[in-house]
Amino acid sequence: MKISIIIRSYNEAHHIGKLMLGIAAQTVLPHEVIVVDSGSTDDTVAIAERHGAKIISIDKREFTFGRALNVGCAAAEGDILVFASAHVYPSRRSWLSELVKPFADKRVVLSYGRQRGDGTNKIRNIRSFKTWFPDQEVCPQRSYFCNNANCAVLRPTWLEQPYDETLTGLEDLDWAKKAQAKGGWIAYAPRAKIVHVHDETWPGIRNRYRREAMALRRIDESAHFTAFDFVRLLVTNCAADLMHAAGEGKLRQEARSIFMFRYNQFMGTYLGHHGPGEVTAELRRIFYFPKSARAPVDEALCPVEHEPIDYDQLHARAGQSAEKQAAGMAEGSAHQGASAAAAAGPRLAVVNVRGATSRGPASES
Repeated sequence: MKISIIIRSYNEAHHIGKLMLGIAAQTVLPHEVIVVDSGSTDDTVAIAERHGAKIISIDKREFTFGRALNVGCAAAEGDILVFASAHVYPSRRSWLSELVKPFADKRVVLSYGRQRGDGTNKIRNIRSFKTWFPDQEVCPQRSYFCNNANCAVLRPTWLEQPYDETLTGLEDLDWAKKAQAKGGWIAYAPRAKIVHVHDETWPGIRNRYRREAMALRRIDESAHFTAFDFVRLLVTNCAADLMHAAGEGKLRQEARSIFMFRYNQFMGTYLGHHGPGEVTAELRRIFYFPKSARAPVDEALCPVEHEPIDYDQLHARAGQSAEKQAAGMAEGSAHQGASAAAAAGPRLAVVNVRGATSRGPASES
């Protein structure tokens, strides 16, 4: 079956190149890579195009997570639709093959893989990743949890059930819940591992959990989050994180970060459950296009298709390839110029020489 990879992006120039290199290093290659960009002002689009991606631009004023996915899925030709965040990268060459492997069982309609943090992740993110994405394979999964940062669905199922474009988040859980209710199976494939680079600001974390709580109110009518829940979860999670940090010998450097993360996580959740349900233009800007600090990306991790991807080597090869391509184009242009000059006579030959050597404005003649 053909595989289409769909990536949502907005100002991801710092990360998307590494993801594209990782995709090109896979033992199973996709039929296509589609980047749905919502108005990036950096080099995101140029980098993706340089790696052969098909670019689809959407107006940022019309963006929701579900809409961006539906636009990408509609343009895709694959039988399996794979979703990857623009700030993740596969750790091994077998990532894609492992992610789509569960579809050998015709009852599976969704497969999602494991996530881990990079070298910049804090204690609380490391604990969260290990809780949400354990090492054990599950199929079928009883809950409808999944995550579209590293996920795949069947195109026929998507055609019957597109993503909800009105949700402020958790469109993946909403889709999975509906598909599961119709008898579809969800598979968790831990060997399909990606590295997820988190570089959110504290307000960004609070806003993410706020919009996800707003979405959860619509997805699950029984969901609730009281002031007591806020206090209880803040205290218990901070205590657990601090104990873990102490065990790692990182209590002093992690203490403030742990409290700030958990406070913003649960305050955002509380606001999402108790604030207005409608999304104003200002909330759209805060939810979908926040300003964020950029952190350096790193990678660490094991026999042929399960070996870790050497991104330094891939970057070096990509640079050499670009240099050779540029040299080839220059050489080809020189040959074409010489041939044309010989055919046109001495005057054209002089013009070609001047044009080839001059780097300034074409105003000398």
